[in-house]
Amino acid sequence: MTLPEPRITAYQRWLADTRGLQFARYEDLWRWSVTELDAFWRSVWDYFDIESPTAVGAALADRRMPGARWFPGVQLNYARQALRHGAAADAAGQPAIVWADEPLLAAGELRTLSWPALGQQVGTLAAALKRLGVQRGDRVVALLPNRPETVVAFLAVASIGAVWSVCSPDMGPVAVLDRFRQIEPTLIFAADGYRFGGQAHDRRALVAQLLDGLPSLKHVVDVAVLGGPTDAPPPHVARHDFDALTQGADHAEPEWLPFDHPLWIVYSSGTTGLPKPIVHGHGGIVLEGLKGGTLHNNLGATIETGDRFFWYSSTGWIMWNCQVGGLLGGTTICLYDGSPAQCEKVGDGTADWSPLWRFAALARCTFFGAGAAFYASCMKAPPTPQGGQDSLGRPGAVLAGVQPQALGDLSALRAVGSTGSPLADDSYRWIWQQLPQVDGRDIWIACISGGTDFAGAFVAGLPTLPLMAGEMQCRCLGAAVEAWGEPDEDGRGRSLLGEVGELVCTAPMPSMPLHLWGDATGQRLHDSYFDMYPGVWRHGDWIRLVPHAEATGAIIYGRSDATINRHGVRMGTAELYRAVEALPEVLDSLVVDLEYLGQESYMPLFVVLREGRVLDEPLKKRLVAEIRQALSPRHVPSEILAVPAIPRTLSGKKMELPVKRLLQGADPAKVMNRDAMANAASVDWFVDFAARRSARSSS
Repeated sequence: MTLPEPRITAYQRWLADTRGLQFARYEDLWRWSVTELDAFWRSVWDYFDIESPTAVGAALADRRMPGARWFPGVQLNYARQALRHGAAADAAGQPAIVWADEPLLAAGELRTLSWPALGQQVGTLAAALKRLGVQRGDRVVALLPNRPETVVAFLAVASIGAVWSVCSPDMGPVAVLDRFRQIEPTLIFAADGYRFGGQAHDRRALVAQLLDGLPSLKHVVDVAVLGGPTDAPPPHVARHDFDALTQGADHAEPEWLPFDHPLWIVYSSGTTGLPKPIVHGHGGIVLEGLKGGTLHNNLGATIETGDRFFWYSSTGWIMWNCQVGGLLGGTTICLYDGSPAQCEKVGDGTADWSPLWRFAALARCTFFGAGAAFYASCMKAPPTPQGGQDSLGRPGAVLAGVQPQALGDLSALRAVGSTGSPLADDSYRWIWQQLPQVDGRDIWIACISGGTDFAGAFVAGLPTLPLMAGEMQCRCLGAAVEAWGEPDEDGRGRSLLGEVGELVCTAPMPSMPLHLWGDATGQRLHDSYFDMYPGVWRHGDWIRLVPHAEATGAIIYGRSDATINRHGVRMGTAELYRAVEALPEVLDSLVVDLEYLGQESYMPLFVVLREGRVLDEPLKKRLVAEIRQALSPRHVPSEILAVPAIPRTLSGKKMELPVKRLLQGADPAKVMNRDAMANAASVDWFVDFAARRSARSSS
C-alpha cells in the first residue's frame, strides 16, 4: 500500500509557502506553536480555510488562564464546517457515514448515509426544532446510542445555536438526572432502547423517569431503535417522532454564531459527587478537531486520501465527539453500535473479541481506534487454532489472542489509535504482529492522551516521527505541555525532563472550557484545574517527557491523585499495571495505597484472573517477582487478592480514587455512583472487603 502524503508535511509546506516559516525538526515546529500562539492558531484557521462572514483579526486577544479570549468578532458554526464538504464528496461517491449495529454486522451488512442526505436531515430537523420553539442558547439533551440519528440530532442542534448534551442509554437514571438536571433542558431526543451483547435493552421506563424528573422539558423526540409503543408523556411534555421531524420541505441553514458560543456540555466521570458540566465553544472545538484529527491523526478529506475513520465509543465518552469531528475535515466516519465482545458465540462463556475487527474489515476503515483496554483484551483472548505465527511468519504464540486478519480483509487499514489509559508494551507488539504492514512497515500506532475537559489531546502521535512501544510520540501542536514538580513559594513548579511530574499546560488552548455550567463565579473551574499552580492548567496525570532528536516523547503513568507513595518513592499506578497485566493469567488489576498518618502504608493489589485460573502461591510469587523487577522491592503490594471485576467508569477508566476512599472508610453511596459505572456490580465485592477489613481493625 502506498500512503498519501502525511497531512503534517502538507501543513509545513503551506507554512513555508505562505508564512516563510521552515522548521528542521518537529520539536522546533512545536516550540513555535506554543510560544507564538496567535500566529499558530491563526495559521490553523487559514490552512483549513474556515469560513466567517466577519473579518478575522487577532487569534488571541487575552491569554489569561482561565479567561482567554479567542478570535473576537469572528463568526462560524460547527455544523456549517462539517457540512461544507458534502457536494464534492458526494460527487466523488463518498458517503458521510458508514454504520452498522449488531444485527447488521451479524448479517454482513452496512448502512450508509450520503452527504446530501445528512445535510437534508440536519436542515429539516433544525427547522422543526425552531418551529417547536427551541431558541439559541437552549439546552437540548439526548439519550441515544451511537447511530446516524445521533449525529443528525447533534448537528441540527448546533446549527441553530442551541447547546447539545448527550448520555448513553446504558447509563442509569441517577447518573443521567445528575447530569441533565444541572443544565435544565428544553427538549430531549430519547431512544426506546439499544442492543448490546446480543440482547435488546428496553429503556422506555428510563425515558419516563427522565420526563418526570426534568421539569424544564417541553418536548420529547422519540427515536425508534427497538420499536414498540410509547406511553403518554407528562402533561408538560409534547411527544414527537424523529423520522417525521426529519422529513418535509422546510430547511434551516446553520446560523452564524460567535466564536465562543456554547456548542455542547460534556461531563467529568461523575464517580464521586455531581459531575462537572463542562461547556465548550463552537470555534475552539472546530480548531482543536481539525488540528488533532488532521495534523496529528493524519486524517484527510476522503475524496483526497480515501480515509474512513472509526473510533469505537459510546455516546457517553468524549471519543464519540472526536469520532463525529472527522466530518469537520471531510472524512467519512464509521459508526458501530454494539458490544466489542460477544459471549454467546464462543459457547463456554469466554468473550469473543472479533466484532470491531469484522466491522472494520466490512467498512474498509483506514483508521481504527479504541480504548487501550480493548487491545489488551484482544491480546489475552484464548488463541485461535491458527496461533503460533503472525501474518508475516514471526513467532506469536504467546501473544496470539484474537487474530484480526483471519476475520476479514483489513488491507485498507493504515493506522491504529488508542486512548483511555496507557497502552501496554505487549499491546504494541500484539498490534504489530497481528495487523497488516503498511507500505512495508509495521502499522502506525497513534496513542493519544488528553481529556473530556478540553475535548482534545495534550500528547499524541505523528506519522513522520519514530515510534517506540510504551511512549507517545510528541507533545501536540499548540499544547504547551510540561512536567512539573511540587509548587514553590511562588506557586510554580520546576520543569522536568526525563523525570515524572504533574502534567501541566502553561498556555491557553481554544478548546479549554468556556466555563462550567452554573459556576457563576468561576470558582469551581478554578478549583478543578488551576488550584495547584496559579494561571497554569494542572491536568491530574503523571507524565514523563522523554527527549529525542526529532521530538519530545511522553509516557503517562496514571492519575496523579491516585499516586502510590511507598517509603517516599512516588509512582503512578500505570507502571505497576504494565508489569502485572503482562502475565497471561491476569486480565485486569487495580492497586491503591492507603496511607494513614503515623501508621505503615497498606497497599493491596486486586487482580482479575482468566477463567479457570487460581490465585495460588506460585502465581503470587510470580506477580511479586514481576513487580520487583519492573519497579522496585518498595512497590511490592502488602496483599494480593483475586476479585471478580475491577470497578470502571463508563469511559473505561479504573476507579482508583473511589476504591481508595471506600477502603479508607468512606460511605459507599457517597464515593461510588453506580449509575455512572460500566460495571456497577463489581462494587459489591469491595464494599464487603472494606466492611470486613474495618471489622478486623476495630476488634
